[in-house]
Amino acid sequence: MRSRDYDLDFRDRSRRIRAWGIGLLSVAGVLWTWCALLLLTPYQVDEEPDDRHPRECESRLFTDGATSNDGIWRGDHCASERDWPEALGVLALSVPVSTAGAVLVAVGSLSTRMSAHAEAMRTLDALADRPAK
Repeated sequence: MRSRDYDLDFRDRSRRIRAWGIGLLSVAGVLWTWCALLLLTPYQVDEEPDDRHPRECESRLFTDGATSNDGIWRGDHCASERDWPEALGVLALSVPVSTAGAVLVAVGSLSTRMSAHAEAMRTLDALADRPAK
């Protein structure tokens, strides 16, 4: 009976590991969404403090002009407001989070499946060892 209790505890730990992995993958999804918003959405920039009419800026990824590269030299406020390093930093932060999440989901799922397989093998062995009628 003790092995069954140990197996149930092992499966419970495996489910918790998998849940942590799903949580980390959710955090990585939020980071990917944040990066996509930084790159794909247009934005507004105040040219002066408390500006009543902020300047409209195109998205970083789909801009027709060169605001992301040489806009700083022309005094373009859009270039310095939403820069590439911020978006790439968010994307770089998501890599270890998503890797750890994927590993934890895989380990938790595999552990649960192995435990179920071992239980099925014990059951089959017990049925095979039963005397035939």
